[in-house]
Amino acid sequence: MKKTIFLAASILFSISAQAQINDIFKVVKDKTGVDLSTVKTKTSTNSTTTTTTTTPNSNINLGNLTSSQISSGLKEALNLGVKEGVQKLGVTDGFFKNEAVKILMPEQLRKIDTTLRTFGLGSLADQGVKLLNRAAEDAVTQATPIFANAITSMTITDAKNILLGSNNAATTYLQTKTQTQLFTAFQPKVQASLSKVGADTVWKNMISKYNTFTGQSVTTDLNAYVTNEAINGVFKMVAEKETGIRNNAALRTTSLLEKVFGAVKK
Repeated sequence: MKKTIFLAASILFSISAQAQINDIFKVVKDKTGVDLSTVKTKTSTNSTTTTTTTTPNSNINLGNLTSSQISSGLKEALNLGVKEGVQKLGVTDGFFKNEAVKILMPEQLRKIDTTLRTFGLGSLADQGVKLLNRAAEDAVTQATPIFANAITSMTITDAKNILLGSNNAATTYLQTKTQTQLFTAFQPKVQASLSKVGADTVWKNMISKYNTFTGQSVTTDLNAYVTNEAINGVFKMVAEKETGIRNNAALRTTSLLEKVFGAVKK
């Protein structure tokens, strides 16, 4: 039998590659009596097979959740994060005394800080930074409806992917999808707040003094800077809340949050 198989293999090897496979089987059968079409092949133990499969995570049980529940749960978590974040930031020192979101002097103007302190004007520099934060604290109180409208754009497919994502997947999604729109909507509110708290006047004074001392002509768009920093501050608070809801059952304050996030064990 071994000789027969060896002969069959030899014949297979010698036949032209252009021959039809059925003709090859016929030749082998005529020569040896062995019908290769019925021979079962055994995979070598040394061969490597790469298979891409999706292995269900034993810690995930979404079987009892509808798509609508997943979407509503994610939106509720984001709305809750925005609401709480704005409440914490939209008070005196909400930005200024929170090191995670405190707005510092713009990087391109930090040489102004050093120069003013050199000339004994450190208090003016400190006032300038404080008023940037005061402007953000004032403007952010009007941010809730802007963020709420952005959250409604999340699709059911997005929600499913986000639910199974990282601890701040929903926040990252929201930031990626809405940063530009939020900036456009929020910038006028920040501009009004800069004027309201007197930040624009103080900064004009600071920059004027710096330019006088150094003979330079420094300018910056404080409105754009504070707008970005204020929006990023809210996102940091939202991410903090999202992470808490995902990992701490005590923070799932509604039955929907418990049902949706309880289905995913981190």
